[in-house]
Amino acid sequence: MTPQSALVPDVAVPRPTGPAPQAGPELLRSVFRQHAAGVAVITAAGRDLRPVGFTATSLNSVAAEPPLISFGVGTGSSSWPVLAEAEHIGVHVLGEDQEALAATFARSGADRFGAPTRWRTGPEGVPVLDGVLAWLVCRVVARVPAGDHRIVLAQAVAGNPSADPSGRGRPLLYHQGRFNALRD
Repeated sequence: MTPQSALVPDVAVPRPTGPAPQAGPELLRSVFRQHAAGVAVITAAGRDLRPVGFTATSLNSVAAEPPLISFGVGTGSSSWPVLAEAEHIGVHVLGEDQEALAATFARSGADRFGAPTRWRTGPEGVPVLDGVLAWLVCRVVARVPAGDHRIVLAQAVAGNPSADPSGRGRPLLYHQGRFNALRD
């Protein structure tokens, strides 16, 4: 029998030269610029029923049973005071042609729900954006402190997996500090 090491060619493994960058905010940002992420918009309605929302690239599927998702939100975000108390939130997966919508919800001080944004009040009173690839309405089950952010865990209660009437189904991505689309 041949030892396992005999199956692996003898290749020189490059070693890093110099000291590794110190871990901190800039290192984290630099590393995650290399990571392509899907783009979503998170929405909620305040007690005064005014909608809030923001662009998120931290959306994750957590579990299928029960159907749980998570996302991060900064506690300094203008949406945080509403999200800190909201019982339900909306999650909207954006299509490759919705860069302007993503930019609107990412811009501080923007009228995010004014024209040309199209939306309606959905299940549980949550603002639901029209024309997105897919959406969920979720019940918030936890808000976990994580530095200057909170990780929100929420259970899906309603949604539409193919809300885009064109059926294109191609997601908007965020990579290298800008919005991108998939390439064939």
